[in-house]
Amino acid sequence: MIAVDTHVLVRYLTNDDAEQARRAVALLGGENGVFVAKTVLLETEWVLRTVYALSNEAIRKALLHVCGLPNVAVEDERAITHALEAYAQGLDFADALHCASAPDVEAFYTFDEKFVRQGAKLGLAVKQVPSI
Repeated sequence: MIAVDTHVLVRYLTNDDAEQARRAVALLGGENGVFVAKTVLLETEWVLRTVYALSNEAIRKALLHVCGLPNVAVEDERAITHALEAYAQGLDFADALHCASAPDVEAFYTFDEKFVRQGAKLGLAVKQVPSI
């Protein structure tokens, strides 16, 4: 098994550098199993959103595509699946992944009021850090 970084996924998904994209396609479709860390997916979402200005739906579909490749193994697939579901419902991908990566906690605390509101709409135990 091999692992890839964000650059490989971005070239594969955007084809913005034809030579590197061709090599990324060969690597991801090759004989070796390919491990993708959840931090690589997190950074890939950020790059696609901030650099390429893709919509959340386009990004979600792109990440689902990568995760569904036959020889790709994604770190913490359960968390990625849950995070992409919450992302589809409007939650920030990073926030969704943080929550999904802590499934057995009583609550997830933050100072981010928007995250608290959105999390509540999705039935997540996201809470505001209490005042002292």
